[in-house]
Amino acid sequence: MTINPNENEDLGFTFRKMKNSEVHISHHGKHVTTLRDEAAIDFVAEVEDASYDEQQQLMARATGNYKRGNERRASQHPRNKR
Repeated sequence: MTINPNENEDLGFTFRKMKNSEVHISHHGKHVTTLRDEAAIDFVAEVEDASYDEQQQLMARATGNYKRGNERRASQHPRNKR
């Protein structure tokens, strides 16, 4: 599926629906993960109604690539210490 690369938040993700009902997700052209069965069906249903930015976020979450480096600082914040 082709998505518009001219939108605001291009995280470099693309996906392709395969004939065998799998969904292949790539990041900057490199295959990252394959969704199968219910996960693939749910992903396709969500991504069809999403904007380009939302599609990028859905693919980032599906691959686990959505943390951006502030986790260490956040864990050291006083409200997060227990």
